[in-house]
Amino acid sequence: MSKLLKTGLLAAGFAALLSTTAMAATKTLVYCSEGSPENFTPSLNTTGTTLDAARPVYNQLVEFEPGTTTLRPGLAEKWDVSKDGTEITFHLRKGVKFHSWKGFKPSRDFNADDVLFSFNRQWKDNNPYHKVSGGAYDYFNDMDMPSLLKSIDKVDDYTVKMTLNKPNAPFMANLGMDFATIHSAEYADYLLKAGTPEKFDQEPVGTGPFQFVAYQKDAVIRYKAFAQYWHGKPKLDQLVFAITPDASARYAKLQKNECQIANYLNPPDVKSAKGNKELKLLSLEGMNDMYLSFNVTKPPFDKKEVRQAMASAINKKALVDGVYEGSGSLSTTLIPSFMLGFNDKVPDYTYDVDKAKKLLADAGVKTPIEVDLWYMPVSRPYNPNGKRMGELLQADLAKIGVNAKLVTYEWGDYRKRLQNGEATVPQMGWTGDNGDPDNFFFLFGCTDGKPVTQNYPRWCNKDYNERLEKARASFDKAERTKLYQEMQQITYDEVPYLNIAHSVVFNLTRANVEGYKVSPLGRAEFHETDLK
Repeated sequence: MSKLLKTGLLAAGFAALLSTTAMAATKTLVYCSEGSPENFTPSLNTTGTTLDAARPVYNQLVEFEPGTTTLRPGLAEKWDVSKDGTEITFHLRKGVKFHSWKGFKPSRDFNADDVLFSFNRQWKDNNPYHKVSGGAYDYFNDMDMPSLLKSIDKVDDYTVKMTLNKPNAPFMANLGMDFATIHSAEYADYLLKAGTPEKFDQEPVGTGPFQFVAYQKDAVIRYKAFAQYWHGKPKLDQLVFAITPDASARYAKLQKNECQIANYLNPPDVKSAKGNKELKLLSLEGMNDMYLSFNVTKPPFDKKEVRQAMASAINKKALVDGVYEGSGSLSTTLIPSFMLGFNDKVPDYTYDVDKAKKLLADAGVKTPIEVDLWYMPVSRPYNPNGKRMGELLQADLAKIGVNAKLVTYEWGDYRKRLQNGEATVPQMGWTGDNGDPDNFFFLFGCTDGKPVTQNYPRWCNKDYNERLEKARASFDKAERTKLYQEMQQITYDEVPYLNIAHSVVFNLTRANVEGYKVSPLGRAEFHETDLK
C-alpha cells in the first residue's frame, strides 16, 4: 500500500472518529410527555400538557426556583412595592435576546414593550391579538386580573409599573405562573404584517433556554438549546418531547432508553422501578387534590341532600387503595396539610350506604336514576388512572340505585366541555401553580356572580366568595388562615365537590440524568438538567 493511500485512509478514519465523537458529544434528552399541546401560548391554556410544552421557550418577569415555590428574579432583575401594596415597579433585565424563527430575526433585545404587549393581549379588547386563537384567557380572568389591574405603564424601556385597584396578597406568586409569560411584541407585529397572526401561537418565539424547532401532533416536539440564553446556555444541546399518552408505554420507553425522563406512571411500574439500577426514582408529596364534581345546575344535584348522598355512597378508602396503590392519601379538604390555611377539623364523609339511600329518599329522589360519570382520559399527578377510578365509583353508586354511565373525551375536548358546563359528575383535580392557597380556592369562586372558568360544579356561594376576596386583600397570615379554614367548612357543608385524594408525585429518570427536580407545582423543567 502506498504511503499516500495509507495517509488518506488514516485521515478518513480519523475524520470518521471525529464525526462519531461529535455525535456522541451532542446531548439530546428525550422526555416522554403524556399528551399533545393545544398550542404554544401559555396564556390561552390551563392544561399541564400544554404549559409544559411551551415552558422551554419562555420566561416570566419572576420565576420559581426549580423544585420549589420560592420566587426569584426572571426577566425583571428586581422590583419595588409601594407601602400600600398597590404599585409594583419592575426593573427589567438588559441584554436579553429573543429567538429567531423562519424569516424573523429580532432587531432588538427584550424591553418594556414586550411586557405591555404580553399583558395587554389578555386584558385589552383593542389589542390586535386579543381575539386571535379564540381569545380565551382563563387564568388571567380567573386570577381576577381584569378588575385587579388599574394600569400597566412603561416608565422607560427597562422599567414597568403595574398599578392595582386594591392590594392583592397572591399577586407576585401569580406573576410566576405561565399565563404571565412574556412574548416578543416585535414578532407579533411581524406576523400581523404578514397576515398570519395565528402562527404566533403555533410557532413560538421567546427568550427561554430552548428554541422551538418543530411539532408533529400526537408524535413529537423538538427544541434546540439557545446559546444566547440570559441564564446561560443549557447543558443539553437538544430537547425532545416524545408524546406518549399511555403510562405503561412511557415506562417501557424509559426502560429501553428511548426516553430519559417519564412522569405520571402507573403505581405498579413505580414499584418495579425501585429495584432497577438503570433508573432513578424521584418523589415529592404532591401539592394537589383529586376531586369529584357535582354540577349543581343539573337536577337532582341542585339539592344538597343528593350531593351528600353521593359523598356517603363512595368508599373513598377502597378507591384510594385501588387506584393509587400506596402513592396517595385520603383528602378531606382541597389543600394538603402542609399548606397555609389547612383546616384539620373538617371531617371526612363516612362511607354509609344506608345513610346515602335515606338522603336520596328524603330529597324525594326515586331510584334508579341515570347519571353521566366522566373519567379523565390521561394520567395526571393527582389521578394515575381515571378509567379505573371511574369503574370503582360506578360500582359504589350502583349500590344506592344510581346508574352511572362512564363517559370520556380526548383531554383537550374533555376540558372544554367541562368549562361549558356539559358534565354532570366529572372527575377533576388540581396541582397548585404557585404555592399560595388562593390558587386552590379560586377554583370554586365566582366573579360578578358567575362561576369562574374552572368552577366545574357551577356553584356560587356568597359566604365563600366574600371570604375569598378578603383573603386575597390581606397580607396577615393569621387572618388568611382563618378565612381559608372557614371556606373549607362551607364546602364540606354544601358539597359542590367531594375530595378524594392527595398524591405523592413520582418522576422516573435514567440513572445518567442529573439536575432534574420534581416540581411541587407539577412542572416539567429542563434548563438545569444534564446527561452524564
